[in-house]
Order: sequence, then structure tokens, then C-alpha cells
Amino acid sequence: MQQDEKAYPGLETDLHPALSRHEASVESDRCYFCYDAPCVTACPTGIDVPLFIRQIQAGNRAGAAKTIFDENILGGMCARVCPTETLCEQACVRQTAESKPVKIGQLQRFATDHFLGDVEHPYQQGSDSGKQVCVVGAGPAGLACAHRLATYGHRVTMLDAKSKPGGLNEYGIATYKTVENFARREVDFVLSVGGITLKNSVRVGSDVMLDELIDQYDAVFLGLGLDGVNQAGLPGSDLAGVENAVEFIARLRQTTDYDSLQVGRKVVIIGGGMTAIDAAVQARMLGAEDVTIAYRRGADAMNASRYEQELAQINGVKIKHYLQPVEIHSDASGAVGSIELEYTSSVSGELQGTGEKIQIEADTIYMAIGQTLLAGQLASTVIESGANRVTVDSAYRTGHQKVWAGGDCISGGEDLTVAAVQDGKLAAESIHRAISA
Repeated sequence: MQQDEKAYPGLETDLHPALSRHEASVESDRCYFCYDAPCVTACPTGIDVPLFIRQIQAGNRAGAAKTIFDENILGGMCARVCPTETLCEQACVRQTAESKPVKIGQLQRFATDHFLGDVEHPYQQGSDSGKQVCVVGAGPAGLACAHRLATYGHRVTMLDAKSKPGGLNEYGIATYKTVENFARREVDFVLSVGGITLKNSVRVGSDVMLDELIDQYDAVFLGLGLDGVNQAGLPGSDLAGVENAVEFIARLRQTTDYDSLQVGRKVVIIGGGMTAIDAAVQARMLGAEDVTIAYRRGADAMNASRYEQELAQINGVKIKHYLQPVEIHSDASGAVGSIELEYTSSVSGELQGTGEKIQIEADTIYMAIGQTLLAGQLASTVIESGANRVTVDSAYRTGHQKVWAGGDCISGGEDLTVAAVQDGKLAAESIHRAISA
């Protein structure tokens, strides 16, 4: 069957269409160019927001992009997926004064998209230092780390377990946020600095051991992300029609034929993060008639921002709070037929079931209850005991003097692209200091 784009109009349509030059000029005029600007403090990567907006205002789009890339080499993706409404835009003085912040995210996209065309790369590989670094994981943290190291002249070998680089940017973000194969185009931009050798489909722990990498390279950076998924352990979770939400999004991101994806008529998503929202909205766009997100706490406790929650509701998704799953029931054919949930309440900060239960009819259930590190592939010296995360110090160094780590895989790691980029950037600076001493 030939793909009919009109059958799924939202999947390949930009959530926020790019600003025109005129729109960017008008929006940049709204910035107060604050001294000690709160938007800079609110940005995890510390981008000089007033400076790049002033550069846009002056017509210097390339200069604005360079200001962004100096702090966040994945500034293009972050402009698309970063929760600016809870970070820089929430801190914007315009937001405080009139509840209408400067559109910092869209201005950032306007600037960084300049380098997606046939233009000279804003960075160059540094003079060969004679040092070699292995970066494990080609997601945001690994890409940021590799790029910064390459500009210092260190030769970088990047290993990734997947067949394509990009990490969650490639496999785990909704299609309507990253249209036109943007994730791969951004990876190509990052790697074009030179000095980085990418090897896909190489898994540490099976294809190569961490100890081998430690012996072979001057330093190793672990930007593994969280490759495993948490298991709910619910009765009935093995029924046909139950799937992990991350796997659903990954299949959607890699398909060229949306008709081949099997999405039920009545879908329930368990969870309250960005993955739950993405899976719910994508299911609606693929034709699901009834989509419900069930979350065990209230709206304010959801990891998904208020904006993302509203986005889901605008797309026809129902969000039910204070409900935790109890059991998944089968239909007459042995597949998913419904899910039983129990109402919860918070008593002295502790979540408790009330004993009152409901049942929601469903033929598809997506579990979005978090991911975990597959710690078995790493040496025990770099893993925090019992926490299933990599322990690092303030310089992102692990318990092994030649191993650094950053991104979702570390203790305290945030589930944000922009936070992972910052980890990779700072780890690269730490590695550079250590191997250049």
C-alpha cells in the first residue's frame, strides 16, 4: 500500500513551524537584553541568550548560532525538544511582567538552522594531540563530549550499540518534534568537525569489554543512556497488546510506512513523563479512538511539563491522576482486554492505595514507567553499588581514573537532552585537562 501522508497529518508536521526572517526580527525586538539575565542562569548549558538574540536582531544569524554552539553543540535539537517553558522562557522577564516570554526556543532554532545548509562548519578539528579517547554512546552526552574533544585535537572513537547514532534523539523523541530526519542531520553536522570515528552496532559488554577500552585508550567516556526498561511486574503484563512505550516510539521513528504500525482503538499509557505524553499523542495521530494516560500521582508531580500535558489534551488524550495499575485482564482471544487500576492518595508524602478500583477497556497498553542502566556490561569499579547508575565526581570522573561518564546513566542524571549535552561538554573539559597534563 502506498503511503498516504494525509492519513497521518500530524506525524510529519512541525510542532512549532520555523520562524521566518521577519518573524525572528520582530521577536528578537521583544528581548530586554537584561544584564545578568535570568534566562542564562535557567539554561542548563549556560547559553548567552541576550547575546545571540541581539545578534539575530543585527542580522548576524551565523554569529548567533556560533554563540549557541559554543555552549551547546546540539542547540538545534534542544531548540525543538527542550522544555523551554519551564527553563529559559519561564525565567524570562517578559514572562514575569506580562505572561508572554520571548520565544527563546524558536529564536534558537532560527539561528542554528542556518548551519543545516551548505555552509562552512563553525568549528575545526584541533592540531593532533597524540591522545586517543573512546566515547561509548552516540547520544547527546557522547556527541557533545566527542565534539569538544575533537576541537582540542584529541582523536575520538565513538562506539554505539544501535545501527544509527543519535541515542534518544534518533529513537526516543516524537516524530512531530523532529521532522525531516533532523536527528541524523544534526549528528552529521557534529561529526563533520573531523577527528571522530563512529562505529555503530558495537555493544560494550559483548562486542568489546570495558577493560579492553581502558587499556587501549588514554580516556573513556560513558554516555550510555538508559538502555534497559523498568518492569511493572503486573499480572497480565505478558499479554499480546502490552508494550514498552520507548519501543513503540522507536518503531515509529524508524518506519517509513505508518500503515504497518499496529495501534489499537483503545489505548492506555501508564506513566507521567515525556515518554508517556509522546506515546499518547503519537497513538492519537495514528488513529487510536480513545487514549488515556493513567498516572499514580497528581498533575504537579508529573515529569512531563504542564505545556506537554496540555498538548496531549489538545490532541484528545485523557489524563487521569491518582491511579496505579493493579492487573491487566485478557479478552476472549487471550489478548489485552482491559486494565484494572486502584485510586491512590498521598498520606504524609507517602503514596497509598485507597482500595477503590476501576477498570478501563483497552486493546493496547504502553508502559512508560522509566528506564534503567544495563549495568552488567560495565566494570563494577564504575558502578555505584545498588543504585544501578554510574557514580561520578564533580568533574564527571568515575571510580576509575581513566573513565568519565555523563547523561542519563549517571547518578542524578536528568532526563533532558540539554542536561546530557552539558554533562558531555563538562566531562570533555575534564578529560582534556587530565590527558593534557
